[in-house]
Amino acid sequence: MRRRAAEFRRPVRRRFSHWIWLLLAAFSLAAFVLFLVQHSHRNDRVLHPLMERNAKVEHFAKRLNFTEEVLSATSFSRQLSEQMILAKAYVIIAKEHNNLHLAWEISSKIRSCQLLLSKAAMTGEPVTMEEAEPIIKSMSSLIFKAQDVHYDIATTIATMKSHIHALEERANAATIQSTVFAQISAETLPKSLHCLNVKLMSDWLKMSSLQELSRVRRNSLRLTDNSLYHFCIFSDNVMATSVVVNSTVINADRSKQLVFHIVTNGINYGAMQAWFLSNDFKGAMVEVQSIEEFDWLNESYSPIVKQLQSPESWAFYIGPYQGVNFEPKLQNPKFLSLLNHLRFYIPEIYPQLEKVVFLDDDVVVQKDLTPLFSLDLHENVNGAVETCLEAFHRYYKYLNFSNSIISSKFDPQACGWALGMNVFDLVAWRKANVTARYHYWQEQNADGTLWKLGTLPPALLSFYGLTEPLDRRWHVLGLGYDLNIDNCLIESAAVIHFNGNMKPWLKLAIGRYKPLWNKFINQSHSHLQDCAIG
Repeated sequence: MRRRAAEFRRPVRRRFSHWIWLLLAAFSLAAFVLFLVQHSHRNDRVLHPLMERNAKVEHFAKRLNFTEEVLSATSFSRQLSEQMILAKAYVIIAKEHNNLHLAWEISSKIRSCQLLLSKAAMTGEPVTMEEAEPIIKSMSSLIFKAQDVHYDIATTIATMKSHIHALEERANAATIQSTVFAQISAETLPKSLHCLNVKLMSDWLKMSSLQELSRVRRNSLRLTDNSLYHFCIFSDNVMATSVVVNSTVINADRSKQLVFHIVTNGINYGAMQAWFLSNDFKGAMVEVQSIEEFDWLNESYSPIVKQLQSPESWAFYIGPYQGVNFEPKLQNPKFLSLLNHLRFYIPEIYPQLEKVVFLDDDVVVQKDLTPLFSLDLHENVNGAVETCLEAFHRYYKYLNFSNSIISSKFDPQACGWALGMNVFDLVAWRKANVTARYHYWQEQNADGTLWKLGTLPPALLSFYGLTEPLDRRWHVLGLGYDLNIDNCLIESAAVIHFNGNMKPWLKLAIGRYKPLWNKFINQSHSHLQDCAIG
């Protein structure tokens, strides 16, 4: 106790000498002020603001001194803060051991400690020994009492670890839940787009002239003319597909030489036909087909058709929530859509075409794409922009290299590339029999051990050694998840890709990029005005 009393007295001596010097300075200042008042009454106008500022500065300086006091190893403020942190831990432990009275006692002292520190912070005055000593003694007594009932440091550490672990699990569960909700939002058709689909379907059913025009277009020689520029889009989203077509023709030097081949599903076929037959796209030819028309695309021909129709796949994709260790983006119903895999059957769908440019429905075209058709692919099948500027876009991030089937045939450091804007040489495709490669790898991955999900991993395998890297400016990705893409990169891009959950037609969209998509919507169309799209 003598040693503790001595510790309390040392700061008092230092403060006592400190206050003596302050008093002397104050008397000197007062004498100087009295002299000024006596000699010049006019100086009052100058002196009063000066004194007011000095008071403010002095008050601020005291606050700074309090900060130094808290950081000082010998200050009472620091002792109180450290005791309070330890006491809070014992409150939790006492409650867990059902010692509610001890928990209440410690909590009461913590509140006293907090009030004292708050008062010191507000006034800028340091905590005195007279104020701190009773709280420090009583807090020490309670901490000793907690230790006597075996709430020792080891118990404290173990309890804190368990609490941290529980909080981490809760945070992880909350993160996964938010990802699931974002995924649901991304896959849900907005009310405005549903409204548009309903109105367009009504037009298709009521207007026989549209159906007749569709039959006429099906027989057009332009659909198989290899001197023209052919684009493929596979989508069930009318407005997204319209933006892709509209942005492409607006930026093309020769729009009348463009041909768009659209494939959708039976549900959206009528709406898609009505839209593209009733709108003019600067003379470009637009063909719409339904995937149900392709009788050859069945279980006996395509492994992916068999896999997608299996009960196990449906149970996996639309089954119950699978726990905190599951990756939500993998449980995505879009993988059940055959439209997502149709890109591997382009030569079969268009047997007379020699070269096409494939476009995803979440891209916007900003420059003329016709030069892509004259690029030399050096006998490769696929022209694509590489994405391995970052390490996570290399093959080992997409494929299971612990499996000998993968590790014996592929380089784990091979550069990945982007799907969404691809030039396909269909002559070279047929020669290399890429579709057969795709079937082989889908069969090998029937149990899902070679890769998880999606179309990029089988594409990386199927086009391995058959891909020609394109200039990065042809295809810039990330507008559906990356908020910090360089403006210069976006402006220089021929195609910008809204890959990710934040699609431009959703409320989730990144506001900075959404105008790049909106400007290609024909706002004058009556259905768009009625459905409030844009």
